[in-house]
Parts: sequence; structure tokens; C-alpha cells
Amino acid sequence: MTKIEGTAASAAVKEILLSNPDGLRDVICAVMQEVLEAEMDETLGASKGERTAEWVGYRSGHYGRTLITRVGKLELRVPQDRQGRFSTELFERYQRSERALVATLAEMYVQGVSTRKVITEELCGHAFSASSISAINKRLDESLAAFASRPLHEPFPYLILDARYEKVREAGIVTSQAVLIAVGIDWDGRRQILGVEMANRESRSAWRDFLVGLKARGLKGVELVVSDDHAGLVKAIGEVVPEAAWQRCYVHFLRNALDYLPRKHGDDCLSELRWLYERRDLAEVRADLAAWLAKWSARYPRLTDWAEQNIERTLTFFRLPRQHHKHLKSTNMLERLNEEIRRRTYVVRIFPNAESCLRLVRALAVETHENWMEANRYINMDDLREHKKAEMRQAA
Repeated sequence: MTKIEGTAASAAVKEILLSNPDGLRDVICAVMQEVLEAEMDETLGASKGERTAEWVGYRSGHYGRTLITRVGKLELRVPQDRQGRFSTELFERYQRSERALVATLAEMYVQGVSTRKVITEELCGHAFSASSISAINKRLDESLAAFASRPLHEPFPYLILDARYEKVREAGIVTSQAVLIAVGIDWDGRRQILGVEMANRESRSAWRDFLVGLKARGLKGVELVVSDDHAGLVKAIGEVVPEAAWQRCYVHFLRNALDYLPRKHGDDCLSELRWLYERRDLAEVRADLAAWLAKWSARYPRLTDWAEQNIERTLTFFRLPRQHHKHLKSTNMLERLNEEIRRRTYVVRIFPNAESCLRLVRALAVETHENWMEANRYINMDDLREHKKAEMRQAA
């Protein structure tokens, strides 16, 4: 994204916050205006009034553009240049998830199912009719469907799967429905959101259909799948991607361990179990695990018996290069995405239907996916290439 020096913007933001108690909308407007001006500077190769060696053209004033957001209408001035070189994706990228959220809230209002007064002129900056909501949703659905059905050309050696639940009203009844999410890491080391789908629950058939859909779009080359140990998900992984090793998320494993401890217990036992996942290799893990079992089996026999029987599938990540361990021993990376989804869906609380829920979550997924693709590589896949070569030399 365009970098902004931000001195003028910072001063404007401080002034707005101090002088206006309802200044959040003005703050966002000021920041976005600075982004537009900085993008124009990059396009022309010079700031306003400057002439540099990279300078390629003249400014030609501004035109007005209204952006509807959850904090109200933003009135922005979009810079123009004489040659028409300047173009910005700021509005499309920012408004994709905004439109999905506003459309969902407005749909609740029109259907009369909102239990909270979340639809107001102050929130949306616009009055909505059923026809305007339909038009917004049609445009959104077309772009989101293209993202959801895009071909997956390159192989993804790492696949991370998780689900979260959202409340949805169907036929007048509020139910919790699962949002299934898949993230892949390609051979360039970049994260990509591969799929987002809704399901009534996390059943084997729901996860199987989800994974089969990914394979139909071209998913291939999966060497490791990271997920929690939901029975339906584990079975689906074994059926659809049997060639891949499975890593049970160690964070979920440690949470599950609490079920085998008395309510009043010391932290030392679980802390020592957690430390096993910081070891350099399996030899160290097995030695420390034996010591842990011997130390705690008399005091917490239910926990130690359960851990001894189930811990092996949480240690699969030790097959990977050590540089990849912290990224692939848990689903934490996807959990952070779920936190962002939760932050946005909290505004809605109860979706009027499954379609509106999927629309908002997919819009957020597209936004996150684009940010990931523009960011630095998540991991260095050269480490995996060298690791595989070393294994081949050792096997020979």
C-alpha cells in the first residue's frame, strides 16, 4: 500500500479528535484523503509543486466522491491528472466489506428482524429500500462468486482448515451455522484464502464437500494439513487428501487437556506440557515427554493417560524444517483471521439468512487475501526445498 508521510494527516487527526466528539468519521475521511493524495504523488512521480527526474505529468484538480461506510458518508476529493493516468482501487477494496456489512444490516431492517436499532442515517449515511439492497447484493455477489470459484493453478504444500459459528435466522428460527475456511500456503511462501463456505454444522459430509470443491478447482500438492481434531473434519481429510500428513493443532490439544484436570490445579503441569512444542526435534520431545509422564502420572493420571494416547498427532510438524514449526504447529494464523471476522460480524449479531452471512465473510476474506498477496512472504519455502533434498540424500 502507498506509504504516507502523515505529518499533516496526524495533525488533522489530533485536531479533529480534540474538537469533535463524533470525529471518527472525520478521522477516517482525513486518512483516506491523504492516501489518495499519496497515490497521485506516486503516479506522477512528484508531490504537488515539485519537479523531479521521475515527474511525468500535471495535476488537474479534484472531483467529488461519496463513500458510504458504517461510520457514515465520507465526502472525498479524488485528484485528477491531465493525461488520465491516475487510477485508485482504494474505494473498491475498502467498500467491498463495507457494502457487505451495510447491506446485511439494511436487509435486517427491511425484513423487520433487527432487534437492535443498528440501521440509522447516522450509521449508514443512507436510507435503503428493498430494491437498493438487491442491487448492492447483486454487484457484490458477482465479484465474490468469481473469487470463490477461481481456479487454483499452483500447488499448495500447506493447507490450514478451521471453522467458526455465526447465528443465522432461517424460517424464523435462529441457529448456529458453521463457516468453513481454508487457507493455503503456496511454494512462493504466500498465504492465500482458498475457500469460504457455509454449512449447517461441521459434519464429515460438509467438510468432505468443501474439500472436494477445492480439489475440483485445482487444489493439489498438499503435503500437510493443519486443523483441530473435529471428528468429521479428520475423516474428511483422510478421504479427500489421504496423501497429506495431518497436524493436530497443539493449542486446541492443550485446551482439551483442561477437561482431564480437576478444577483447582496448578499451572506447572500444563506449562511443562506446552514447553514440549518448543523443542528442536522429536528426540528431545520424547525424552521430555517421558520425564513429564513420570512426574505427573501419580497426581493427574487421567491427564497423563489421555496425553500419552493422543499427543503423537500434535507432533507431525517436527517433520518440517525447524523454521516452519512456529507457523504450522497450530491454526493460530487462521484464528487471527477468525478474530477479524468476529469483530465485523459482532455488529450484526444475528444474520437474516445464510446468504448475507456468507456475503460478509467472503468480502472480508477477499480483503484479507489481497492484503496477504501484497505483503512479504509468510514463510521461506526454500527451507522446505532444502529439507526435502536432505531427506532424499539421507534415504539414499
